[in-house]
Amino acid sequence: MSSEANIANLIQRVALRDRAALAQLYPAVSPKLFSVCLRILRDRSDAEDALQEVFIKIWQRADRFAVAGTSPVGWLVAIARNHSIDRLRSRKPVSDSIDEAYTIADTGRDPEAETVLKGEGRRVDLCMQELEPDRADAVRNAYVEGLSYQELADRYSVPLNTMRTWLRRSLMKLRECLDR
Repeated sequence: MSSEANIANLIQRVALRDRAALAQLYPAVSPKLFSVCLRILRDRSDAEDALQEVFIKIWQRADRFAVAGTSPVGWLVAIARNHSIDRLRSRKPVSDSIDEAYTIADTGRDPEAETVLKGEGRRVDLCMQELEPDRADAVRNAYVEGLSYQELADRYSVPLNTMRTWLRRSLMKLRECLDR
């Protein structure tokens, strides 16, 4: 990959609508941005489409890049990450409860299987009640609504690593509860 200064220069040229700069920027950063899209979307075809849309956004928003104090690759990765998360959210409904999530998906299971699933959902809900309210809410926001660690850290006004610790420990407590 090119140097940070070279990428910053290319972004500045793209902001001036320099198509040659965009043509140079694409091979320099597209592997990294594609990996971000693929990691979030988990579908190669969807990630390829998202990458093309990300470069359209880069073309449209390059004038918003601030060189001072901003990593150019970090700025590009943020665009790819946010676009991929938005794309992911648009293709799956957000549900308020685990039972509702199971009823949204028409899986074609027999009534007995549905009853078992609902029972498991209730067990998860009961275990979630054992967590501290803010931790349980953070888990729901992360794993049902798809918020990122950074978005959660901002929402709860805690450092990013603290949010990661909250989620990891909460998941461990949930696992212990479900194993009982």
